[in-house]
Amino acid sequence: MKYVGAHVSASGGVENAPFNARQIGAKAFALFTKNQRQWLSNPLTEENIRLFRENMEKYGYELWQVLPHDSYLINLGNPTSDALAKSRKSFLDEMNRCELLGIPWLNFHPGAHLNQVSEEECLKTIAESVNMALDKTRGVTAVIENTAGQGSNVGYRFEHLRYIIDLVEDKSRIGVCLDTCHTFTSGYDIKSEEGYAKTVDEFDRIVGFGYLRGLHLNDSRKALGSRVDRHDSLGKGLLGEEVFRRIMNDPRFDNMPLILETPDESLWAEEIRWLYGLVGASPGYKES
Repeated sequence: MKYVGAHVSASGGVENAPFNARQIGAKAFALFTKNQRQWLSNPLTEENIRLFRENMEKYGYELWQVLPHDSYLINLGNPTSDALAKSRKSFLDEMNRCELLGIPWLNFHPGAHLNQVSEEECLKTIAESVNMALDKTRGVTAVIENTAGQGSNVGYRFEHLRYIIDLVEDKSRIGVCLDTCHTFTSGYDIKSEEGYAKTVDEFDRIVGFGYLRGLHLNDSRKALGSRVDRHDSLGKGLLGEEVFRRIMNDPRFDNMPLILETPDESLWAEEIRWLYGLVGASPGYKES
């Protein structure tokens, strides 16, 4: 079964996210557990935690259907020691928040070398950062998101994801989230039927579906291999519609959060309905 949703607002408190997800017909959702553009935020209160869990039950969500995203400021591969320490502290705080809420995942962008060290050195630092956070938390899996490779970001090749996984000590608490826009603009041709099949097989061979914990479903404003991260609404960008039909009919993506991060949130409910309408649909399907 497919569990499609969107990255919804947690404005006013994390407890509001389940309600916001239900309003758009989501069967899964993502959220920020704190302000994503600030290093420091107020800690979760006992009331935040209690109300979040009550609303999860009230609106029919289980904790595995939630895929939180960490702060955009965090760079677990930062080559500067003070900046790296700040990122590691913030990441640990994010992991602790998920632990308090009972959410089993935290999605994160791996990091960037800032043109100061090699990609390999950056990947080693990221793995070390993850190991430190896992050692100080319990029950939360760190979920690496593949990137478009914009700027000096690593994580745009499946081999990068595998390299980090290989260096993480607790393999049971490391996972991967694939973003359709990032995958395409990093150079994997998921738009064509042949390219989709090749990419999925390559991911399984290099990383393994056993590590996949979710997808981000986004169209792309930028071309294949452009290494630029610009999301678009589904069917309105360069990816088109067919790749999403393939995903919605691919059982390898069952029973995990499939999260929209498309730019027009007023379309989320419509996009969710459209995606579910693709289940069982033949190639070239158009909703009437």
